[in-house]
Amino acid sequence: MDLSTVLAHYDRQLRREAPADPGTSIHRDATVVRQTGGPDDWNGVLWSALDDATADAAIAEQTRYFAARGLPYEWKVYTHDRPADLGDRLRAAGFVPEPPESLMVARTDDLATEAAPPEGVRLATVTGEEGVELLVRVHTEVFGTPAEHLRHRLLTQLAQNPDALVMVVALAGEVPVSSARLELPAGTDFAGLWGGGTLPAWRGRGIYRALVARRAQLAAARGFRYLQVDATDQSSPILTRLGFATLSTTTPYIRTPSPAEDQLSWAGEELAGAAADTPSDGILPALPDDRPSSH
Repeated sequence: MDLSTVLAHYDRQLRREAPADPGTSIHRDATVVRQTGGPDDWNGVLWSALDDATADAAIAEQTRYFAARGLPYEWKVYTHDRPADLGDRLRAAGFVPEPPESLMVARTDDLATEAAPPEGVRLATVTGEEGVELLVRVHTEVFGTPAEHLRHRLLTQLAQNPDALVMVVALAGEVPVSSARLELPAGTDFAGLWGGGTLPAWRGRGIYRALVARRAQLAAARGFRYLQVDATDQSSPILTRLGFATLSTTTPYIRTPSPAEDQLSWAGEELAGAAADTPSDGILPALPDDRPSSH
């Protein structure tokens, strides 16, 4: 696998030409691609092509845009993005970095797809609201994050583009102990592994490995050439042993509007909304799904 070529394809397909999450819209221009939705959607910058002369103005422009809507937003920065000090510039503009993650990729044809869960645990592909609740329950316990955003995104995706999402839950009896999802953005070579997490008492038994294998099997059956994942320090060693390679490192930079900006957003909401709904060379309609949710 030629990593530089795969990275170039990833940047083009899942950043520069990223399809929009259901219920959101994508804006593209020569230097920035951003996604905008409601308060429970993923809002942020997916891709940028900046330099020392243009970076600060672009950051200020995106901050004004999201502040006018009263929305927190994320700027996903990769180690190969430019300028090299983009992260420093974002921090100076009020962004807070979250822990970095490894962008890892493997060819689906190269991955083992037969890893079984431990005795007493079964993997179930779940659908509908009950399945979403099982997945959200595990995700909330494992990651300690609020459930509302994830529940909204998954239910919206199931309603608007169900073929682009597969949810898998590991059950011990009827108790969910691990969960993960597979996102299948149409028109790309990359299926995404997202949200893989196991309750502490069940770790170290091969459940995560079995979830990766199951999703690799599903992605291969759908014709996707690669699996990609934003891996934490906990999962990256397992993924390396399974055959994944690191393409880059990505750091989410989060900016939350200040109270003053929140107040100003009410004054600018009508004008900003009109601008967002007005077609132009830079505004594209919502497309079928993926992002990175951490997105």
